[in-house]
Amino acid sequence: MNNPALRTGLMVVAAAIAVGLYASVFTVGQMQQALVLQLGRVRDVLNPVGQNKPGLYFKVPFADSVVLFDKRVLDLDLPVQPLLTADRQNLEVDAFARYRIVDPLKFYQSVGTVAQANQRLASFTNSALRNVLARSSRDALVRTDRAKLMNEIQDSVNREAKGLGVEIVDLRMTRVDLPAKNSQAVYDRMTSERKKEATDIRANGDQAATLIRAKADRDVTVILAEANQKAEELRGAGEADKNRILAEAFGRDADFFAFYRSMQAYESALKGQDTKLVVSPNSDFFRYFSDPQGRKPEAAKGEAAKGEASPGTTGTVR
Repeated sequence: MNNPALRTGLMVVAAAIAVGLYASVFTVGQMQQALVLQLGRVRDVLNPVGQNKPGLYFKVPFADSVVLFDKRVLDLDLPVQPLLTADRQNLEVDAFARYRIVDPLKFYQSVGTVAQANQRLASFTNSALRNVLARSSRDALVRTDRAKLMNEIQDSVNREAKGLGVEIVDLRMTRVDLPAKNSQAVYDRMTSERKKEATDIRANGDQAATLIRAKADRDVTVILAEANQKAEELRGAGEADKNRILAEAFGRDADFFAFYRSMQAYESALKGQDTKLVVSPNSDFFRYFSDPQGRKPEAAKGEAAKGEASPGTTGTVR
């Protein structure tokens, strides 16, 4: 009977030792930090931010307890918040934050869990958003000073979060927009303003086009008038030179000039194959056809008669 009882006792002792060893050993991972609590009092802080001592650790079984916290960056997603800006604009702001636990002891003493920390940080962030945006305009928030305002909000939250043992790594506003009920009214107003601006631009363009066309028409009229005046002056000077040349030619040889002008008249009048003239053959127009000297028929006959009479007279005298 002693042997079975001894074996049982040894097994119990071995099991107790194994349980004790299991209860006294714990590990802290690379991305973890730990608090060792002895009867509710913090005894040690293991592998905090700024140190890199993960591994196997020991504790007093059943007297010590270990609380593990994440060393990585944690997420804080905030619900959409309706806010009022300095220029009395209602906006819906959607933001998020990223933080990490930098003092696990203070974090444990102030909030204890990540869920509680998220609630406190959300309250701090919403308060900072309201305070900062209440002093800013919509244009500054949406366009000009957005990065500056986010940094100001992050600094304000960090001052509050320091008492929780956490640090805000990043804070961003992902969406800043008008409420849905106001979006259509704002869109309609913007559309009306753009149409008015377009109408003004078109009116100014039409006015400028009218002025340009009027100036162009005036310039055309002036240029044509000057060109016509110049042409008339040149034409008059040409006619004067023509008349002078003709007068000089007529003065040098009147017969040749008359013959030349008649030849030009024949060329102009008889141009073409189907030219027809209904005039008398004895017309003065054809005098060069009947007499090379261009004399009229009566004059030519008289000259011929004189020529015939002179020899006869001479003969009679003889």
